[in-house]
Amino acid sequence: MPSDKPRRFTFLLLNRFTMLSFTAAIEPLRLANRVTGKELYTWRLVAPGGEYAVCSNGTRVVLDAGLDSESPVEHGEIVVVCGGTDIAKETGKSTLNWLRRLARSGASMGAVCTGSWVLAEAGLLDGRKATIHWENHDGFAEAFPEVDLYRSVFVHDGNRLTAAGGTSSIDLMLHLIAEEHGDAIAAEVADQMLHTAIRTDQDRQRLSIPTRIGVRHPRLATVIARMEANLEEPISPAQLASDAGMSTRQLERLFRRYLNRSPKRYYMETRLARARNLLMQTEMSIIEVALASGFSSPSHFSKCYRAQYGGTPYRERGTGASASVGR
Repeated sequence: MPSDKPRRFTFLLLNRFTMLSFTAAIEPLRLANRVTGKELYTWRLVAPGGEYAVCSNGTRVVLDAGLDSESPVEHGEIVVVCGGTDIAKETGKSTLNWLRRLARSGASMGAVCTGSWVLAEAGLLDGRKATIHWENHDGFAEAFPEVDLYRSVFVHDGNRLTAAGGTSSIDLMLHLIAEEHGDAIAAEVADQMLHTAIRTDQDRQRLSIPTRIGVRHPRLATVIARMEANLEEPISPAQLASDAGMSTRQLERLFRRYLNRSPKRYYMETRLARARNLLMQTEMSIIEVALASGFSSPSHFSKCYRAQYGGTPYRERGTGASASVGR
């Protein structure tokens, strides 16, 4: 049974945090209080120094306290790290130490959007299940192999809670509200938000392949799914065709008809997109990025990258791309 005392959330707003994922987390709490007529939840907003935090769209949010506040951790408190762009640059030692201290004091630790990167950097996701926005997934997996990373919209692993960003924060909070106060209250909150499809931790982040490419063709979707699952060790077009029950020529025609490119070209573009994410989100060397994207030769990788993006991987890395781009 839930306690009579309201549960407190502490939202840590890092510089250039994503407003959508933050507001999608706090509004279900407000609405839970409203629909029940009770103070089920309270919250405070904190950030490293200053009187306000600035989100990625430039809006300023007034804070309740800085990280030097001596406010003790309340029973059942949940700390939620709200991340956004350039997350690695916005995470200092004092922030990491503050999170570790609260975790040792018994607070549950959560994160939305790229906030998962910060919890991992603090060592608070080691051996735990977690998620992060799909665009940051590959870089996170390379940087923190000790974290059991999922592609679901949110993950609840004991006293660790992570949401991938965007509206997934709503689903995580509805999940918590349902656990503590019942499905009916969670449904009423969802109804207030016009959130007509409540997702679970089994739902994946990205749109289905047919929706993403704008084509509903089962064999084409199957082949693309295999490509996306095998970027580090690419599968030959002949093998892809055979596994899909068609000839190489049929596969070629299928891609030309619906995507206006060859299977080889589509596969190359997908691998290069992954390489670009790794360059922007990690400190991996160029050769490591090349190998992780299915290129055995750095020179071939550089040539293909230049053809696709108009510049070399070395120049991309040298433009100041951060260790995590965020949203």
